[in-house]
Amino acid sequence: MSAVKFDEGRLMQVLVAPIVSEKATMVAEKTNAVMFKVLQDATKPEIKAAVELMFKVEVKAVSVLNQKGKVKRFGRSMGRRDNVRKAYVTLKPGQELNFSGEAA
Repeated sequence: MSAVKFDEGRLMQVLVAPIVSEKATMVAEKTNAVMFKVLQDATKPEIKAAVELMFKVEVKAVSVLNQKGKVKRFGRSMGRRDNVRKAYVTLKPGQELNFSGEAA
């Protein structure tokens, strides 16, 4: 199916964490998409391959966005939060992703 082969060790690191928020839940219910925090230099094909490898589901589409880190004050000094790259992974109809850990 996919001609490009990715390094499996790299794929295991691409997905940093699932994003669980009100917005993520609404998106999941509406469009069958899941949100992940991903590495800053992760590409769409890499993210797709990583999700398919780790969760054994079929991915329909991946869209990504870069969120700039907020500038925050720590006492007298100014600091910055890290930039975050988020991925919306849309699953094919009938596919489901569960984070609870037990096999489907």
